[in-house]
Amino acid sequence: MSAPERIPPRSVTAPAAGAGPHPAELLARGELTVRGRIREASNAALFCTVVLDGRQASCVYKPVAGERPLWDFPDGTLAGREVAAYEVSEATGWGLVPPTVLRDGPYGEGMCQLWIDVHAEAELLALVDAEEPAPGWRAIGFAEVGEGRTALLVHADDERLRRLAVLDAVINNADRKGGHLLPTADGRLYGIDHGVTFNVDNKLRTLLWGWAGEPLTPEAVDVLKGLRDGLAGELGRRLAALITAAEIDATRARVDALLASGVHPEPSGEWPAIPWPPV
Repeated sequence: MSAPERIPPRSVTAPAAGAGPHPAELLARGELTVRGRIREASNAALFCTVVLDGRQASCVYKPVAGERPLWDFPDGTLAGREVAAYEVSEATGWGLVPPTVLRDGPYGEGMCQLWIDVHAEAELLALVDAEEPAPGWRAIGFAEVGEGRTALLVHADDERLRRLAVLDAVINNADRKGGHLLPTADGRLYGIDHGVTFNVDNKLRTLLWGWAGEPLTPEAVDVLKGLRDGLAGELGRRLAALITAAEIDATRARVDALLASGVHPEPSGEWPAIPWPPV
């Protein structure tokens, strides 16, 4: 498939909240126009504008027709799993995934997600020449930095990241990289690129291991209880149109396991726990 020229990633500001349709309704019903192609993406990702009732927003449209088959994710689509991740995020009340819908577009059915502008000054990840993280940081592990040297990879001890770590454990995110973390100027944090999620096998790979083995916060426990109820009701029905019944059952099992253990999950040791490349 072809599209207009490259658009620099994450360079356009999302619209401010105000009068008019909800962002999800705008994405679902608005007139979608392709403006360019994001060439850094591993699957077809198109930069678009969407207009409805006089309101315009920028968005990313990823058509199913542009998806590359994945041997370890044989069922469903990347687009369906991206929307399912948004639905679970909304059910938590944390709003960690930008508004995302499944809709028809110029290249057929695909995922459409609100474009989020990044606040570049917000530092969430770092490599430090130390054995232990400084106050305000959490250790991920040691990384080779060339010439036989290693550095400690750390992430911020940030409540927004901690919530995202819980969400990733629920949706079984196999690819939580640094480049998928989008802090905004108003203090919010979004996570994007959730196409490799909801697998029935444990595939959690993330940079957010800083709380591994530590007790879940009371807030997270309450959220997980709400998800357990939602998966047995309306949330489960919404997910049924996006992922398989087996994947929904596995999501319920992950929520139950988190509640039973009361702690953040730890790496399984069965495969690399950190995605590559990590950023």
